[in-house]
Amino acid sequence: MRARSFFISTLKEAPADADVVSQQYMIRAGMIKKLAAGVYTYMPMGLRTIRKIEGIIRDEMNRAGAIELLMPIVQPAELWQESGRWEKYGDELLRFKDRHDRDFVIQPTSEEVITDVARQEIKSWRQLPVNFYHIQTKFRDERRPRFGVMRGREFTMKDAYSFDRDEAGAAKSYDTMYDAYCKIFNRLGLMFRAVRADTGAIGGSRSHEFQVIANTGEDVIAYCPESDYAANIELAEASSLLAGREAATETMEKRATPGKEKCEDVAEYLGIPFTKSVKSVVLAADRTNEKGEPLPAKIVLVLLRADHELNDVKAGHIPELKEGFRFATDKEIEAAFGSKPGYLGPVGLGEDVAVYADLTVADMSDFCCGANEEGFHYTGVNFGRDLPEPKAMDLRNVVEGDKSPDGAGELKLQRGIEVGHVFFLGTRYSEALNATYLDENGQPKVMQMGCYGIGVTRIAGAAIEQNHDDKGIIWPDAIAPFEVVICPMNYSKSEDVRNAAEKLYRELQAAGVDVILDDRDMRPGVMFADWELIGVPHRVVIGDRGLKTGEVEYAARRHLDEKVMVKVDEALDFIVRQLKR
Repeated sequence: MRARSFFISTLKEAPADADVVSQQYMIRAGMIKKLAAGVYTYMPMGLRTIRKIEGIIRDEMNRAGAIELLMPIVQPAELWQESGRWEKYGDELLRFKDRHDRDFVIQPTSEEVITDVARQEIKSWRQLPVNFYHIQTKFRDERRPRFGVMRGREFTMKDAYSFDRDEAGAAKSYDTMYDAYCKIFNRLGLMFRAVRADTGAIGGSRSHEFQVIANTGEDVIAYCPESDYAANIELAEASSLLAGREAATETMEKRATPGKEKCEDVAEYLGIPFTKSVKSVVLAADRTNEKGEPLPAKIVLVLLRADHELNDVKAGHIPELKEGFRFATDKEIEAAFGSKPGYLGPVGLGEDVAVYADLTVADMSDFCCGANEEGFHYTGVNFGRDLPEPKAMDLRNVVEGDKSPDGAGELKLQRGIEVGHVFFLGTRYSEALNATYLDENGQPKVMQMGCYGIGVTRIAGAAIEQNHDDKGIIWPDAIAPFEVVICPMNYSKSEDVRNAAEKLYRELQAAGVDVILDDRDMRPGVMFADWELIGVPHRVVIGDRGLKTGEVEYAARRHLDEKVMVKVDEALDFIVRQLKR
């Protein structure tokens, strides 16, 4: 490829609404152009990276035995109604009607469609196992699209769906995909972790996320340096920080705390340790009667040690909240507790409020909590004496220093960007859509399913978040738009430079190297700035001064200050060796 015959469009400044580094650099490097909120045109430079990502994914999926097909972007509402997700999926599902007033959706995912394919095409146990995949455009109507391609509304994903006869077979399919994903992300050249995760809206049981490690990641990963334990913080198990509940040594006392609503202020005012304070989080589950008419919400009080944070996913496992929950309103709180927020606690509550305590709180004694009266708190509170024993559950986020659930050491936290997710679905969709096969005895059995997704376009953003500096992108070789750029000085004026550049260009092409020759005849500083921004990982500079001694200059994008002079007749072999490292 020659620069003059390609399309290169770089900018000195990113738009003011570009939130993160990857969005800024992709726009400045001319890789994407914003069309609407969360919707981008992939320009030639960016599309080359996307196609390389797709190529690696496709290669490893084929190696793993998956079979490629292509499902439509537009899906009929009937399938989503049949699976039960038409009502449950939420506002991210973009619905529309055609000219015949029939309901359709723009697909955010394809479980319904692939299950429909399976129930029509798979009749016998002899056809199983099978794994179908496609790489296709998706649309999720995000309320606040942001972070460029990492949380856009339109994006590209690879979906794969396995169908098996039984759970044992499905587990093998799951493991095959897990291994394939590890190979994919290793080939992409990304630092990643596979972590245990919640199954979310898709449903299922067994689940792992593949997280690209980056300080700007939205997700928090808990991991143990002494073992292979790793989990999304939403799922990381948080044991009690206390060895057990000690005997009560204090008498419960109601104490004035005027204007002190925050736990840290109360602890300081009363002169007690912050970790002896319990905070109250009030959640509500909306309910209806048999006629669908609204009933008063079910109120649930969650107790956490003051220095801990509620884990929303774990809270969703509370029996009263399994169908969904929200934070209670001030009006609901005052009706249930007789006090405004800031002074709430579990003492003296009626049976209509369900009380759940995090495991650490359940082991606390002589603690401080709100007195359900404005301006007052209790100290010296003890379960079993001053109030009933709570229902104890793991309800908090882990923190650094917590014991690893596998007993191998202490947990540490790091940020990551989710780029892949594998689920064991079981019969969540096959049962709802009646996807069955006939076993060896001619009996109908429901197929076991797995679901495996990779965010193709999101990988591009995540790679930049992990690999960049103040000059621009530092692409891994495997997904860079070009592997090598040749930068000739005075290309149009110096015949020696032009001939040397053309010769090396042809040799690299013949060796299968993805190379671009910058024949735009720009000033060196401007040319270098372009390629540093774009992030091509290997640069060769050819100039008259170097040619006088029979040399060209090589620099790796990751180490631009470490320039190496290479003999002209050794340049090809040298560059190829660098690419293989």
